[in-house]
Amino acid sequence: MSTATARSIRLAQRPGEPASMVIAGARILDPAAGIDDVGDLVVRDGVIGGDPDGLERIDGAGTLVTPGFVDPHVHLRTPGREDTEDLATGSRAAAAGGFVTVLAMPNTTPVVDSAAVLGSLLEQGTREAVVRVGFFAAITVGQQGRTLTEQGELADLGAAGFSDDGRPVANAEVLRRAYQYQQVTGLPLVLHEEDMDLSAGGVMHEGLVSSRLGLRGIPDVSESVQVARDLALAAYEGAHVHICHVSACKTVEVIRLAKAQGVNVTAEVTPHHLILTDERVLELDAARHKMNPPLRSEEDRQALIAALLDGTLDCVATDHAPHAPQEKESPFEEAPFGVTGLETAFSSCYTHLVLTGLVPLEILVRRMSTDPAAALGLPVPTLADGAEANLAVIDLNARERVGDRGFQSKSANSAFLGDELAGRVLMTIAGGQTAWQM
Repeated sequence: MSTATARSIRLAQRPGEPASMVIAGARILDPAAGIDDVGDLVVRDGVIGGDPDGLERIDGAGTLVTPGFVDPHVHLRTPGREDTEDLATGSRAAAAGGFVTVLAMPNTTPVVDSAAVLGSLLEQGTREAVVRVGFFAAITVGQQGRTLTEQGELADLGAAGFSDDGRPVANAEVLRRAYQYQQVTGLPLVLHEEDMDLSAGGVMHEGLVSSRLGLRGIPDVSESVQVARDLALAAYEGAHVHICHVSACKTVEVIRLAKAQGVNVTAEVTPHHLILTDERVLELDAARHKMNPPLRSEEDRQALIAALLDGTLDCVATDHAPHAPQEKESPFEEAPFGVTGLETAFSSCYTHLVLTGLVPLEILVRRMSTDPAAALGLPVPTLADGAEANLAVIDLNARERVGDRGFQSKSANSAFLGDELAGRVLMTIAGGQTAWQM
């Protein structure tokens, strides 16, 4: 484990041999560091740069080398649902997608709301995780929204922040006290935004498609009104808030206004919300298209892309949510929410956003690497000489159908299952170690 910041975030990774190689003739792209060259990238003893003599040379012609990706929102299902994912398989899925750091949510069984559970996960990570894994602790005991967890103790142990993801903190006074306690821990509050009274019973976006299918909808305002309340409280208390999986145009407007007013807010958006709309739900494929927040309208999708471009939305996060096949094979109304995403995040965004001219490659790389790390106070991956090697090597021209090679994850409920995507990750070096190589 390593201390990531002055706030003592701990990232767990199993020990391994430091990587040493020369990636020859690749395009080396690190927009935040001002690097965009074609040439050789040297990695010696897990560090970028140094003498290339005597090192294995890997032909990188035609490939792209970027800083490794950082995902601030994954579900690794440990403890309690290791039948759908565990730290070994989840971290392998991350590595296969080019990720070098991921942060796991605490809505497990039991909930990560005590030092005992958090400490056990961190220790387990040092045995099983092939990339660096950090863990959020719950804001409230049992994620019940009533009593704050022992956040000072959890912060001292190395929590990455606090979240009741899967549930909002409905009680405003409880959330206000959590904001006040942030002055002690310095760690972000990472919020699932949903007015449960407005969304109760909904299974997809409320709109023309839900009316056509006769399914109960989740209105976009259920997200935006909760965000407005929580950011008003954050402004009052001077707190840092990170908003999970933004899905709606109205929410973007609230966040943009809050940022303009100086509120310390960062926010994320998923690949599936950037790429897909509720029209996909006409297929009634719960494995691919049922998630919370739901796929929304084309107007919402366009607003999310614009917000990613202008920085209102700081980063891309997968909300990787594995489920067992039998769970997702239920009728759409009964199936659980959630899709996987670690292995397809870059390729789906590259195919549908970069190749279509909607998002420059440089912005996508930043929003998947530098910017999520900065938003959550994590080590920022860079290709600068002297930095620890945290990078991805990608063949942008390689195309394959999602699922044809199977998945490193235990679960196959991908939003892009069966789609042909470009941009295959060939190698990932995380924490100076080779975590993935095709």
